[in-house]
Amino acid sequence: MSESLSSTVERTFVGLPSPAIGRAGAGGHPCQGIYYRLRGKVPKTAIIATHYNLDFSEHYLAPYMAERGFGFLGWNTRFRGNEPYFQLDHALAEIGVGVAWLRDQGVEEVVLLGNSGGGSLMAAYQSQCKDVDIRPSVGRPVFRGLYDLAPADYMIFLAAHPGRPEYITGAMDPSLTDEFDPTSIDPSLDMYDARNGVPFSDEFLQRYGRAQVARNARITEYCLAELDRLPSLGTLERLFVMNRTWANPRFLDPTIDPSNRPVGRCYFGDPARANRNVFGVGMVTSLRTWLNMFSLTESDCVVDSHLPKNDLPTLVVHADADMGVFPADAQKLLDLTGADDKQLVTLPGGHYFNETSEARPNVADHVAAWLQARVSN
Repeated sequence: MSESLSSTVERTFVGLPSPAIGRAGAGGHPCQGIYYRLRGKVPKTAIIATHYNLDFSEHYLAPYMAERGFGFLGWNTRFRGNEPYFQLDHALAEIGVGVAWLRDQGVEEVVLLGNSGGGSLMAAYQSQCKDVDIRPSVGRPVFRGLYDLAPADYMIFLAAHPGRPEYITGAMDPSLTDEFDPTSIDPSLDMYDARNGVPFSDEFLQRYGRAQVARNARITEYCLAELDRLPSLGTLERLFVMNRTWANPRFLDPTIDPSNRPVGRCYFGDPARANRNVFGVGMVTSLRTWLNMFSLTESDCVVDSHLPKNDLPTLVVHADADMGVFPADAQKLLDLTGADDKQLVTLPGGHYFNETSEARPNVADHVAAWLQARVSN
C-alpha cells in the first residue's frame, strides 16, 4: 500500500477556534488539521498526531492507518510554523480541541501519537489530563483551558526523543564562545576538529557534554536577565538567534549509542555544513519560548516529569537508522512510562521511514496489529 492508493480514504479538513485566542481576525481557524478515514466508515478508534511546530495535517502515517480501518487526525495547534512564540500550556489546550472533536465524531477510543518532538508534547498532554502541574511562560498564569482536557486511551511514540531541552542540548555546539558571533570557536571543544576524534575519547565526550549543559545554562541566564531588564525600558520581549546546533557527537562517531544510522550525516545532510548554516530547531526564538521549550531547568517540554504518570497502554516504535533519535532515547521512553502494558519495537528505516517503499507500510502494520490486539474497531 502507498499514499497514492488512497481512493478508499476520505480526507476532511477540520478548522476550529483556539480556546486561548478564538478565531483569527482574517477568518482562519488557529487550530487546523485533516481527518482521514475509510469512506462511509465511522471509526471507533482514531489517532491524533501533533508536533510543536511542524505541520502534521498530512502526516505520512495517516493514509496507511485509514486504510487499516483507523481514523487519523493530523492536527496542528496555532504554533505550526510559529515556533518562536510557542507556549506549552496553550498548545496542550489546543490539542484538547482536536481530541474533543474526535469524540464528537463518534470515536470511542483516542490514540495519542507522539512522532519526533511530538513525543514529549503528547506525554505532556496526557499527564496534564491527570494533574495540571506544568509551569507557564514567565510572568503569565497557567492557561485555564488545561483544566478541561479529556484523557486519551492509548499512547504511541514514533521515532520520538525525550524532549526539546534534551534534544537541543545534545546537538548544541559547545565550542561556540560567543552566542552573538556564529564564527567564534574554542578548538578544544570542536567535534569537527580532527584533533579531537574520531572515535571520541571518553575524556573528550565528558568535557563536551558538560560544556553543552553549560551553554544551555548560559542561554537560560541570558533570557531570564533580559526579561528582568527589558520592562524598565518599555519592552516586554525580544527575539534572538541560537547558532550552531548540529553538533551531536553521534553524527560522526558510530560507537556512541550504536545503530544502523549513516555515519557523517544529520537531518540536514553534512552535519559540519549544517552546523554553520541557518536552518535548524530553535534557530530563532523569543526569550519566553526558549525558557518554555528548550531550557534544561525551566522547560516542561520533557517526558521526565510526564511519563511516570502515564498508565495508558504504550507502544514505542524506534527507527533503526534514525540520525537524530537514538536507541537510548527509545529505551528511556519505555523505562520512564508508568504503563504496565508497554512495548518497544525497532523497525528498519530513518526518522520518517521514507527510504524504501516498504518502510511506512511496515510501520503501519506494526501499529495496527498492536492496536487491534487491544481495541475493537
